[in-house]
Amino acid sequence: MKHFLTFQLFVALLAATVGSTTARAADAPLQVPLWPGKAPVGGGAFEPSAHELKVYLPPAGKANGAAVVICPGGGYIRHVTDREGYPIAAWLNAHGIAAIILEYRLPEGRPLVPLLDAQRAIRLARARAAEWRIDPGRIGILGFSAGGHVASTAGTHFDAGRAGDTDPVERAGCRPDFTLLVYPVVTMGAQTHALSRKKLLGENPPPELVRWFSNETQVTARTPPAFLTHAANDTAVPPDNSRNFVAAMKAHHVPVEYLELPSGGHGFNGCQGPLWEEWKAKSLGWLAARKFIPESAR
Repeated sequence: MKHFLTFQLFVALLAATVGSTTARAADAPLQVPLWPGKAPVGGGAFEPSAHELKVYLPPAGKANGAAVVICPGGGYIRHVTDREGYPIAAWLNAHGIAAIILEYRLPEGRPLVPLLDAQRAIRLARARAAEWRIDPGRIGILGFSAGGHVASTAGTHFDAGRAGDTDPVERAGCRPDFTLLVYPVVTMGAQTHALSRKKLLGENPPPELVRWFSNETQVTARTPPAFLTHAANDTAVPPDNSRNFVAAMKAHHVPVEYLELPSGGHGFNGCQGPLWEEWKAKSLGWLAARKFIPESAR
């Protein structure tokens, strides 16, 4: 029942925003298996996996070729798709952007699995770009809260693909072309979200693991451009998570824009209202300025 109601909310929001034609196009998302029956957990080990991506494609006449993998938040214990998944897919579709909802595997003692799922989602989008009317050079990732940690990890840990792999998806690169981070968990250090860190890394993780997953320390000149937003009064995930990531991006001369809102707390007043709409409008403007979407898509 919960999933049915969530899906109905998505349809209602989409219809209200962009009309019945687009709503019909998005009523039945593509359900795409993330892994071919088994998924890696790190260290050469695998586990059974039936995870699927939900792929929402805008109508052919509206699609502009950009795509975004969406990583909802939830403290690494759940996925807040009702606020940070389905409505976001509707909003992106309304602007001609393909939306790919990723309900990444929750860590439960396997810290690499959210990242591996995010990398796989980006590879899949590239491997199926022609089929999904996507430009393989305009695939980004968007993360909220703990999903922002997934997204920022994907933006700082990536590869160009494995040319000789028997799986054609794994031959595609997993570097996102851009990153959108909304009140993100970025660090696993002192300014982290305690629950997210515990669920990802355990009670007493070794320092080298903490650093590897503290994405402000992992930025390089190859890190993709990023747009970040945070509320100054966020007490759950301190805004220093975003501020320090932005500082690292600037130190490496990587294009970055940061919108710090004066209030709204964690979640920007429940993912609604003027502050919620502000980051959405500003992020579209940033995407247009960086030529990831056409100006007319704003």
